Amino acid sequence: MKFKLLGPAVAAAALVGTTLTGGTAVAQTPSAPVSAAAAPSCLNGLTNVPAKQTVKVRTHAKVNATAKGQWNKGKKGFLCNDGKSITGQKYTLCGKTSTKWQYGITNGTNVKGYVPEACLKWGIGA
Repeated sequence: MKFKLLGPAVAAAALVGTTLTGGTAVAQTPSAPVSAAAAPSCLNGLTNVPAKQTVKVRTHAKVNATAKGQWNKGKKGFLCNDGKSITGQKYTLCGKTSTKWQYGITNGTNVKGYVPEACLKWGIGA
């Protein structure tokens, strides 16, 4: 008698599972991981912003983050996110102490990343 009730119980459990998931259960392909702090948009920004000193372009707004390249003194670049500052790790560079960073792209080499705002002729670095 126990075996006769097992079949309907399994079918009922499957029906409840299908109802709760909104239809047929289908395995999904995992998507790319989403960054907790996505890079700012570069659709709008400020052009021809020069560096006060040669500074490293980094993967994150931290002084010890991986350097992707450098923004050379006097060379110009593009500041993403309309030049709005990003709060990052505190630093003392280019004669100032701050937590303000910019996300930008160097002209010519097209290296994209974070640079200390104090080292640019913009914002607190001006």
